[in-house]
Amino acid sequence: MSDINERGYTNPEVLVSTEWVASHLNDEKVRIIESNEDPLLYPSKHIPGAIQIDWTTDLNHPVVRDYLGKEAFQKLLSKNGIDNETTVIFYGDKNNWWACYSLWVFRLFGHTNSKIMDGGRLKWEKENREMTKEVPSYPAVEYNAGNRDDHTYRAFREDVLHHVQRGMPLIDVRSHEEFTGERLHMPDYPNEGALRGGHIPGAASIPWAKAVNPEDGTFKPADELRKLYEGENNLNPDDEIIVYCRIGERSSHTWFVLHYLLGFNNVKNYDGSWTEWGNSVGVPIQK
Repeated sequence: MSDINERGYTNPEVLVSTEWVASHLNDEKVRIIESNEDPLLYPSKHIPGAIQIDWTTDLNHPVVRDYLGKEAFQKLLSKNGIDNETTVIFYGDKNNWWACYSLWVFRLFGHTNSKIMDGGRLKWEKENREMTKEVPSYPAVEYNAGNRDDHTYRAFREDVLHHVQRGMPLIDVRSHEEFTGERLHMPDYPNEGALRGGHIPGAASIPWAKAVNPEDGTFKPADELRKLYEGENNLNPDDEIIVYCRIGERSSHTWFVLHYLLGFNNVKNYDGSWTEWGNSVGVPIQK
């Protein structure tokens, strides 16, 4: 894969290479964060100095179906030695699903100094780079967060309904079987509670994985991505787009690609996704 700066991305600075991370392991101004679907991966081994942020226990409210609030976010970052000037580097399993999801949540609170390690755990491991079981500890610092912004990058059910009524573009990033309604969940995964199958009316089926190179998990160059989203699916960088999956993790990956790598100006992630839509009374569904 070519150098990140040679791939034609609109914002190449939101990606760093494994080489860059390896050279910044002892940089006090950088905090490396591993976010995985599988919570057992981090304790088994991880990048030296990396902390773990778990999408379930750290980023979600313990009672309400929502994300943590401002005070909890400040506490989370403060205890991990992250201040407002710290550069945060996310990486993880599943070709960075949860890394992009975590970055998206950080963006809701205005922490824009955050990036993704291209290729995630897969690339780091394939390159036989150093890993450890040692869990680091950092001195607590002060972090001041803004109020969570639920409007710029996030969509709710009512937003999606209005979007459908206006005939605006939606992207379903799930598998073909989920899109058609043959499955209520991902292949090889348990059903997470959706009572109905299918997709939101008018949504285009563009599985998230089409944006990455399967051999090492890196993002495809911009010309290939534009061919996929603009050429094959007639999307425009100025379109108002909503992306969704089943709970918002795969769609945050596509949100990252569209918004940062391709410079689409108005993309929102519907994190309620199919677990909410497939259970909602009276909402329109297509098969």
